[in-house]
Amino acid sequence: MSAGFARALPFGAAILDDGHVRFRLWAPSQAEVGVAIEGAALVPMHPAGDGWFEAMASCGAGTRYRYRLADGTLVPDPAARAQADDVHGPSVVVDPLAYQWCNPDWSGRPWREVVLYELHAGLLGGFAGVARELQRLSELGITAVELMPVNDFPGQRNWGYDGVLPYAPDTAYGSTADLKALVDAAHDCGMMIFLDVVYNHFGPDGNYLGLYASQIFREDIHTPWGAAIDFRRPEVRRFFTENALYWLMEYRFDGLRFDAVHAISEPDWLDEMAAEVRATVEPGRHVHLVLENDRNAAGHLAGNFDAQWNDDGHHVLHVLLTGETEGYYKDYADAPADHLARVLSEGFVFQGQESRYHGHARGEATTGLAPTAFVLFLQNHDQVGNRALGERLTALADPGALEAAIAMQLLCPQIPLIFMGEEIATPSPFLFFTDHGPELADVVREGRRREFAKFPAFADPAVRLQIPDPNDPATFRRSMPDLDSAVATERLALYRGLLAIRHAEITPRLDGAHSLGAEVIGSAAVLARWRLGDGAVLTIAVNLGGAAVPADYPGGRVIFATSQDVAQHARAGMLDAHATVALLDQPSTVPQVDG
Repeated sequence: MSAGFARALPFGAAILDDGHVRFRLWAPSQAEVGVAIEGAALVPMHPAGDGWFEAMASCGAGTRYRYRLADGTLVPDPAARAQADDVHGPSVVVDPLAYQWCNPDWSGRPWREVVLYELHAGLLGGFAGVARELQRLSELGITAVELMPVNDFPGQRNWGYDGVLPYAPDTAYGSTADLKALVDAAHDCGMMIFLDVVYNHFGPDGNYLGLYASQIFREDIHTPWGAAIDFRRPEVRRFFTENALYWLMEYRFDGLRFDAVHAISEPDWLDEMAAEVRATVEPGRHVHLVLENDRNAAGHLAGNFDAQWNDDGHHVLHVLLTGETEGYYKDYADAPADHLARVLSEGFVFQGQESRYHGHARGEATTGLAPTAFVLFLQNHDQVGNRALGERLTALADPGALEAAIAMQLLCPQIPLIFMGEEIATPSPFLFFTDHGPELADVVREGRRREFAKFPAFADPAVRLQIPDPNDPATFRRSMPDLDSAVATERLALYRGLLAIRHAEITPRLDGAHSLGAEVIGSAAVLARWRLGDGAVLTIAVNLGGAAVPADYPGGRVIFATSQDVAQHARAGMLDAHATVALLDQPSTVPQVDG
């Protein structure tokens, strides 16, 4: 029989060897707390100092329980490994050792091999549905799937960022064993699996923390979601550090993506947490940590984090592909090709200069960071789903220009991320969806429509009524990626071919890669070069504009061109409209083949 894995949590419900369960809760706002076990008498909890309460009970796996506060209110366990029903219901005692792993010795894959595929588990049919997609994705060339947050949220439909119980996988997607089986299935396919985690806020429905641990929030700092979480407190730091370790050690995820860490008031906690992860993970096992940080705080990337989402890269490419310049896109509207050159050569566009959109300086210098310190994407859940109508680039961009951008993204040394459905050119939107009760549903629907009132296209109240209701089940169903049979086969072939080139020609050379600079060769065209780890030079020329431009290509063999005509014209020193050319100039000891 193979091994099981368990993270010994210092709180929540822990099964002991003697047939008892230890319950532990931080409730500094309460004078007394009890454990209300279904079908049993209330078990009083004893004060253990500094706001902690403890109790022992004779019970085991499958026991349903809640904590009873002094006024009789029943609340779920904030560290519950599982919920019986939804966020308002009882928690469930789980034996983490009950699942027997098929791949206990899986040690992951190095960061240079990562090609991420971001997906929403609910839209694919839950954990079992995602598992059914893995072989297809592996054959495409995907090496890592990234799940949008799966911890317990209210209702059956949610992006996952409204979660309130960070340790409990949502039952809408499956059981704890189903999630572990998904991780196992990914490892069966030789694939990594990442999880998106949210440590910057709790959702608005089912968050009972304020009733018994109001100290977890601070009123002097507010985020877009309310009072900031107080990361000055050691109990708060421990709660979230343990959560990261829990997913990595007990569930065997290969990596975590940390959502919107710019909303965490004490950024030093990030480095503290990452250092503990590195010290805890078994020697020889590859575990990857990725940030989303709107501040472009590059300093974290010099330590224990592998990379950060390159929002600047997305914004520049979106402007070039769509011509949109509203909202934060206005920061990239002037000379976008110059910005793209900086993205390819330095990672971030904003490294301390003034942002017109934010109204202040933004970013830190990326000097010394490898290209692989940046995750580059053309679309993701935010950039599609936070549009009023959830349109994808298939509906917004010229197909030829989009395919040229795809080629540039997948062949450049930054780590590529593909959003579910991109590879089949799905015409389906990705919309914002929820499953709240009537009162909160009305607030969310009207709040979302007000949010878009500042955009000229939605200034008319009648037009705003066209924005889909997040709580309507049809909004969820419309977000399922459907095939566009007219173009899906060709788009899949493009992704498969590009990823095969990446894995064969670029990935093995990524360690030690660094930029040799990038130059603007047209109003929407850039030529960028990198020295790879074995001394080879990779050149990518991309033209997202509608007219051909001269291009002074260096030596090397063409490893990709958008078409045979594009390759032929490249030899004549031209880069066609809506085209990408990639060349590899290998060290002189390696024979080269032209074209």
